[in-house]
Amino acid sequence: MLSSTNSKMKDRPRTWYGSLMSTKPLSHRISIVGLILFLSSTLLSISPCPAFGQSSRPASQTDLIRSGVQLFEDQRYEESIQTLSAALLRPTTSQSDRIDVYRYLAFNYLVLSQMDEAEAAVRGLYVLDPQFSLADTESPRFRSFFKEVRERWEAEGRPGLERGSAALAAPVIKHASPAEWERGKPVPVTGQIADPNHRVASIVVHVRSGSKGKYRHLEARLAQGVFRTSIPGPMLTPPLVEYYIEALDEAHLPIASRGDAAAPLRIAIPEPEKGGSLFASPWFWVATAAVVAGGVTGAILLSDTKTDSQKPPPQQPAPTSRVVIVIGN
Repeated sequence: MLSSTNSKMKDRPRTWYGSLMSTKPLSHRISIVGLILFLSSTLLSISPCPAFGQSSRPASQTDLIRSGVQLFEDQRYEESIQTLSAALLRPTTSQSDRIDVYRYLAFNYLVLSQMDEAEAAVRGLYVLDPQFSLADTESPRFRSFFKEVRERWEAEGRPGLERGSAALAAPVIKHASPAEWERGKPVPVTGQIADPNHRVASIVVHVRSGSKGKYRHLEARLAQGVFRTSIPGPMLTPPLVEYYIEALDEAHLPIASRGDAAAPLRIAIPEPEKGGSLFASPWFWVATAAVVAGGVTGAILLSDTKTDSQKPPPQQPAPTSRVVIVIGN
């Protein structure tokens, strides 16, 4: 009965790792174990993990201008202003592109009846190109406004033109963005502004929940080069909140920023722990990778040990004896 059972066990097919490892030398077996550990670490590396606070990848100034113009055509004037302002502050934006930015900023402000901001944009345009004039196909209202601003600008001696190509140094906003924040808890937004030419009149924080839609404007308190405000708790909803900071001059035009509408700062807002998906948790994938690596590796080593132990012992020579027969005396 026992020999029959042993025969059946010998006839069972060997597992894939048992047959593989038993036919390989020790160095090959170690290499295979290393490969499995590498694959398990790859599984861990591609597992979903929560997003951390960061600044998104910035778009090119050409894309920003094109998007800003399209937003104006779509009558989304505030979003157009935000996008064009981002292009205006990019150091790589050419002079001809800046002229287009000022022109469409003026159009947006005129539609919104923000006359001071519209005049500041037109004056900025004339500083770059004193001979500029709108095309005859533009709105008569726009053409009339541009003409009136030119007359006032020239009567004042063309202020700003005397700087020529020697532009004033832009202010620098210093602010550290937190990577993550608790849901529903207000986030303090503080920082410093380096403004050697004393051009900054106010600091504005633009914030929104998620990554789509319009930004809400928060006026920051500014005193002795330090600004502070806070993002309201109700705006802090998962998965993130986006914001950027602008320094404005007396004409309410942006002259410096930390982040912008196209590349805002981001703060991760974790989801509530209750009711979360098991597969969305990074710790699930950590445990999975560990089990896969440990279980498969252990099975291989165990199989290898069993294979070595099942080898038949070397045959011993059969015992022999000598018989001496004596015949006669």
